[in-house]
Amino acid sequence: MYAKLTIPERLKDLRVVDKHLTLEQLAEQTGLSKSALGKYETDDYKDISPFAIATLADFYGVSTDYLMGLTENKNHPNTELQSLHLSDDMVELLSSGKINNRLLCELATHPNFRRLMIDMEICIDQIANMRVEQMNLVLEATRQTVMSKYAPGEDDLYMRTLELGQVQESDFYSHVMHDDLDSIVRDIREAHRKDKTTADPQPTLDDVKEKFEQAIGQGSDTEMLIHEFCDKLQIPFEKISSEDFSAFLRILSLSKQLKSPNNMRGKASPIPPNRKARRKRK
Repeated sequence: MYAKLTIPERLKDLRVVDKHLTLEQLAEQTGLSKSALGKYETDDYKDISPFAIATLADFYGVSTDYLMGLTENKNHPNTELQSLHLSDDMVELLSSGKINNRLLCELATHPNFRRLMIDMEICIDQIANMRVEQMNLVLEATRQTVMSKYAPGEDDLYMRTLELGQVQESDFYSHVMHDDLDSIVRDIREAHRKDKTTADPQPTLDDVKEKFEQAIGQGSDTEMLIHEFCDKLQIPFEKISSEDFSAFLRILSLSKQLKSPNNMRGKASPIPPNRKARRKRK
């Protein structure tokens, strides 16, 4: 995930995410040609006319500075720092470039972030501590009373239930805040699933096996060797994980013999294409 959007990424983000428009629809509503708009959203295209910048900024309701990458603010380019109520340490951190400010903004503007902040505040201010401690005291008092009166033993089902029913404050809040944060991270990750910096989806075991069977059908020496290797050593092919299979392929790819079906050992090297053989001097 890039810390800062490029100009083409900003244009495409505004069109697709904010306005939900196709290039054809955008061309109709702005009067700019579809081909030009498509070029503006291409990474290697940098020649955007001032007229197009002004037109698109007005259409999207953002500043021209935002479109040109001079600011990260679409609608509040001149907000005073004092009104943000940031500490000096926070200002220095945001200005340092050491963190991904874009990711931080998406985290803070997520609908569930306010709930995370509330749960953190409850934990820090120990607002619910008294109630939790009272519940634990009641359970522990009940457990000790039963123990002294009936002596059922520590491993008794009911004694163990009364013990496990007592909530540890740190564990409880860790679980609650983990759930809050996890829901936010999942949504942000899904939103960036198609980003250029996002890793490609890893193939499943079924995908790898399907490709393997296809390769065998085509007579691939490498895949046939793996199949033969498994048969000889009585290794169940269906139990091989995709990671192990991929690692096996990488190891076999180092073999010169597998890369060249005909073993050339002891034979003259063939003449490379587009190159004439030299004549021997007499």
